[in-house]
Amino acid sequence: MRHEPIGKELFITNRRQLFKKLPPGSLVVFNSNDIMPSNADGTLGYIQNSDLYYMSGIHQEDSMVVLCPGFPDKKYREVLFIKEPNELMEKWEGHKLTKKEATEISGIETVVWLSGFEKLFHHMMTMGGVNEVYLNTNEHYRSEVMVQSRDARFIEWCKKTYPLHRYERIAPVMGELRRVKQPREIELIQKACDITECGFRRVLNYLRPGVMEYELEAEFIHEFKRLGSKGFAYTPIIASGENNVILHYVENSRQCHTGDLVLLDVAAEYANYNSDLTRTIPVSGRYSKRQRDVYNAVLRIEREAFKMLRPSVVYFDYQKEIEKLMQSELLTLKLIDKTDIKNQSADNPAYRKYFYHGTSHMLGLDVHDVGNMHDKVQVGSVWTIEPGIYIKEEKFGIRLENNVVIGKSKNVDLMSNIPIEADEIEEIMNSKTKSRKR
Repeated sequence: MRHEPIGKELFITNRRQLFKKLPPGSLVVFNSNDIMPSNADGTLGYIQNSDLYYMSGIHQEDSMVVLCPGFPDKKYREVLFIKEPNELMEKWEGHKLTKKEATEISGIETVVWLSGFEKLFHHMMTMGGVNEVYLNTNEHYRSEVMVQSRDARFIEWCKKTYPLHRYERIAPVMGELRRVKQPREIELIQKACDITECGFRRVLNYLRPGVMEYELEAEFIHEFKRLGSKGFAYTPIIASGENNVILHYVENSRQCHTGDLVLLDVAAEYANYNSDLTRTIPVSGRYSKRQRDVYNAVLRIEREAFKMLRPSVVYFDYQKEIEKLMQSELLTLKLIDKTDIKNQSADNPAYRKYFYHGTSHMLGLDVHDVGNMHDKVQVGSVWTIEPGIYIKEEKFGIRLENNVVIGKSKNVDLMSNIPIEADEIEEIMNSKTKSRKR
């Protein structure tokens, strides 16, 4: 593996926390994700199921975790199923986990080959006093599931095979657990942020007129992989010129021109934990007065949001306060006026022409991490803060984004070392002219 050992203690703790939330007679099943096909005999890069990883630290396909905290035989209260290695498989795919290695990673003592799943699972379902079976689905509020998942196939099989058990959803429980990060998780997210910083500083020294957006993408991925990341935490957005105003522009094919801004929404993962950075930087190394005025307006909102996103705040109330700040800044920038405000409606507020997304989301094993957005913000949760102003008629937009841990007495900015002030960005871009010449 590319990353440092995480330590089985994290996953042992995660399972103990889950056990505390389960009633007697419970059994929980977590499935790994499928390897997804592309074309012909090709496959896409493997992404592990976040909940299985959270419970075990196992990043291998064809894996299952079955937890039965009240099972009479303690040996079967935690069982990890993995596929059995063989000589032919290893010739084609390389090393697969042994039982000993799987235990060292996960802290689960009972590791069984996947071929033995049905026999042992039947024993657990019928001999373990199991009443409620908790099964997993993707219940993220922004999810759009277009293909049948391994979880979905297992739900069908399990209900058909054991129709008289009671079935429950584990997703709400996992959302509650995963939103508050263990100290080790925060260390891993911080590492992802630190790797992201290195990529960003590399790009600051590389960018100049004439560079293609995809060249900047290449600079980022070089630095990320050099430092032990598997790569991008999400599809990178490298948007120059009028592409700035497109929230999810991922083509990254335009040339960067003198006077343009480049909006960089690019970040690294580390050990399956994610960071999420946005900066907007000038191609020529200097912001124009108008660009700087808009930039500083966004930065002021970002800093106010950092103070406002605190424990016991409900996200949607916080978002409304950010929108009030945004309205004030847009008035100052003369993008809207009092007539616009007078004529606005609840469904179409004046600010929405220039600011049309949420300010924050939770972050962790998923970039848009799980958790109830209608609940109060929790100490130990990790959030993004990412306001933006997008001016289509002026052909540029600006977004700034940092990642913060919600603290009891104060928040912690995991990206405090990454340049964000306009003056600092200009200074870095203009201090090493030889590195800007390729």
